[in-house]
Order: sequence, then structure tokens, then C-alpha cells
Amino acid sequence: MAPDRLPTGIASVDRLLGGGLETDSMTEVYGEGGSGKTLFCIQVAHRVARENRWVFYVDTEGVSVDRLRSVAGEGIDRVLKRWLLSTPTNLEEQGRAVATACALAREGKRPVGLIAVDSGTAYYRLSLSGADEDDARQTLALSVADLVATALSAQVPVVFTNQVWRSVRDGTLEPVGGSFLNHAAKTILRFDRLAGNRRRVVLVKHRSLPEGSAEFRITSNGLEGPVGD
Repeated sequence: MAPDRLPTGIASVDRLLGGGLETDSMTEVYGEGGSGKTLFCIQVAHRVARENRWVFYVDTEGVSVDRLRSVAGEGIDRVLKRWLLSTPTNLEEQGRAVATACALAREGKRPVGLIAVDSGTAYYRLSLSGADEDDARQTLALSVADLVATALSAQVPVVFTNQVWRSVRDGTLEPVGGSFLNHAAKTILRFDRLAGNRRRVVLVKHRSLPEGSAEFRITSNGLEGPVGD
């Protein structure tokens, strides 16, 4: 049976994804700074909370209240009532925040519509090439496994944003975290910066859809499809 979809509200992106984010798996979103990853999370979370479902948002980037207000408008108070925000300050706290979000989602006492981790690799990246790199990798891997299991068992979509590094070999931007993250995510999206407010989303991996791309724009109201879409 095909999984349900959670529409993102961006017509061009939803067409690319066959209707939206799959609700039984984790979607990884990676791209350089300013490509729209956080705003994407905010916009999807707003749609979920507006439908009176809970959002568990683990934030290591610093969610902009102004951006949330621009997306939510006068309905921001209603949105915040269904928005459970965690702001960990290190990887260990992030792991505990993810574990709590997953446990609450599986518990089923409240209608949970989304778990978002933005960015899931910010603190992990700080440990690379250090004495605690192995411990950090294990902590992150356990969190990712918990997120994947929760998405599958509770039918709650997970969005996990990832940072990038530039390959010395060919200059391409690659997601942090390596193969275990790529295997865990059933959908992988790359966000690219284009000229002005234009952005491109590339469908790098999907278990049932072909690779492809679509454009969207960053506007004062959030993310929107191309002009005329």
C-alpha cells in the first residue's frame, strides 16, 4: 500500500514528490546556507499545526520568530499552541530532545503530524576529527534510528535538515554524515541557491519516484512556487 503524503504547500515541490512528504519515513534535506532549508521546515510545520496537529521541532539553528510570523500571520498564537520546541545546546541534549519527541509521538496521546530536526548535524559537525568523533557518530546514529522507527510505527513524517561540505576532489557540495544518513532517509532533497530569491530542489533519492527537480521562491510570505505556477 502506498504511503500517505503530507503536502508541503509549495505546488512545484508537491508535484515533484508525488503529493508531498511520505508520512512513514524520514526525509533528509541538505543544502548550503540560505538555500531555504529552515524556512521549508517552518512552512511545513505551520501547515501541520494549523490543522490542529502537534509539531515536535528540535532546533539547533535558531528559529526566526519573525519568519514564523510572516508565514503564520494572525494565526501565530494558534500555531504556537501545537508547536513543541526544543533548543538543545550540544549533541547530547539534541539526542535527548529527539528521544523525547519520538516517545511522545509513539505514545499516541496527542495527534502528532510532524517531527522536524533542524539542523540535525550542526553539533555533530563540531566533533569531526576530534577525540570524541566516534561517540558523536554513535549518538547521532541512535537518534536517526529512533526517528526512522518512529516514523514507521507512528506514521509521523520526519524532516531532518543537513549541512554540507565541499569536496576537495571535484568541488561538489556533499551532505554531512556519510552513508548511514543516506541509507536511513527514504527521500533525499538537495536545495540549491539560484539568482535572486529563486531556489531549486533536486530529488536525489526516493523509493518510488524518479530523480528530478523543481523551482521555488523565497518571498515575504514564505516559500512559493515559480511565478505563474
